[in-house]
Amino acid sequence: MRRCLLVVLAHLSIGQATVLAAGQREADRPNIILVMVDDLGLYDLNCYGYKAVDTPNADKLAEEGMLFRNAYAGAPVCSPSRAAVISGQAPARLHLTNHISNEHFAPENPKLLDAPMLKALPPETVTFAEKLRDAGYACGFFGKWHLSCQRPDGSNRVVDENTLPDRQGFENNVGGNGNGGPAGGWFSPYKNPYLPNGPDGEYLPERLANEAVAYMEANKDKPFLIAMWNYTVHSPIETTKELADKYKARKKAGARIANPVYAGMVEAADNVLGRLLRKIDELGLRNNTIVVLTSDNGGFNYAIHDQPPLRMTKGWLYDGGLRIPLIMRWPGRIGPGGVSEARVSHLDFFPTFLEVAGIPADPSLPLDGESLVPLLTGKGGLQRDALYFHYPNYAWHSKNRLGGAIIEGDYKLLNWYDDDSVELYNLRDDPSEASDIAQQHPELAERMKQKFKHWLEAVDANMPLPNKEYAASEEL
Repeated sequence: MRRCLLVVLAHLSIGQATVLAAGQREADRPNIILVMVDDLGLYDLNCYGYKAVDTPNADKLAEEGMLFRNAYAGAPVCSPSRAAVISGQAPARLHLTNHISNEHFAPENPKLLDAPMLKALPPETVTFAEKLRDAGYACGFFGKWHLSCQRPDGSNRVVDENTLPDRQGFENNVGGNGNGGPAGGWFSPYKNPYLPNGPDGEYLPERLANEAVAYMEANKDKPFLIAMWNYTVHSPIETTKELADKYKARKKAGARIANPVYAGMVEAADNVLGRLLRKIDELGLRNNTIVVLTSDNGGFNYAIHDQPPLRMTKGWLYDGGLRIPLIMRWPGRIGPGGVSEARVSHLDFFPTFLEVAGIPADPSLPLDGESLVPLLTGKGGLQRDALYFHYPNYAWHSKNRLGGAIIEGDYKLLNWYDDDSVELYNLRDDPSEASDIAQQHPELAERMKQKFKHWLEAVDANMPLPNKEYAASEEL
């Protein structure tokens, strides 16, 4: 009997130790704040070189963390990029390859028609919010979603509410719907059924910041995820009178500002970041919170004069449409003032967040990214040898050429689907993608082309469809 009692006490002791260890791990799990500014260009922030605009909070984040010079979006437009972020899967694999809309953007009688694509992120898609929620995180969503499809009736409601954030791992949804921009503009009343109106004239970025800091306060005693997916700096180009006047005066005084209102929008987005950072400090959570600041795709180029000359903008496969700002801070893990030249991607957020939260990898999930933790902590680099992009649809401007791209080392190859031609650039020597060197390096171009095509097959990518009417017109 004594032996049995000793065995029972031993098991109880082990059980208590296990509970304490689990509690300790829970306490050590970092909070995660992902701030994604809509359409923020690579060089729109002061710390990236745009000195005419004030972004003190982003600048401080860079001083205290790591700034990435070669970060890439999952796609050159918003919906597929957001799908890549939240799922860790390539848009090509998801078959969600363009910005979700009820409109059609193909030019008149094109050679190729848009590739078939989904009009929403399927509810069964596993998101990092679901993984974090299941591990005990409070998960809050604030801002632009654009992974659902709007009803065509003007109600600003979505076709299937099972595709909204609060059905994809978040416990709330503050403002997310199927719109690419703010449904009713930047000031209340918002005309957004998923965001109750505030006082008349309330400014949307400030409202989202208020909601997010309140959520942080309510969940300060457990690990939390904040997805602050700003509507700023997307069109319509509008900000508060105070910010607009500030940059109009600065431009008049000689600053290199093409659009003062847009510059004010950039500062407004920085102010939202500042609100979140101050709340972290107020709650004593700085040392146990990882903060990520990024954009969803390349910039729209409303305001920038001082940026290096990247080619094209949002909606194109050139680097102007794909390269994005990215800053990450994690005190005690990421050294201050770091600058990384590594080519990282939206696809890396999912595995990174799982690793920092101590969540085991799920072999059933076909993640296309790679955890950045070894890179962030200085314990290793990335293992992959290439990044891939597939854009088989027409952007809202209808001017882009359907194609894909692969980046391997310093080389970037674009493969155009209308005639299977390629362009090849050395991004280290030619970041503007001005000199196509495919003719000088035919073997390299062909090898990269075949590697890209094998990737398309591996992810079961949907391809553009031949336009029979175009073929008929050519015969005439």
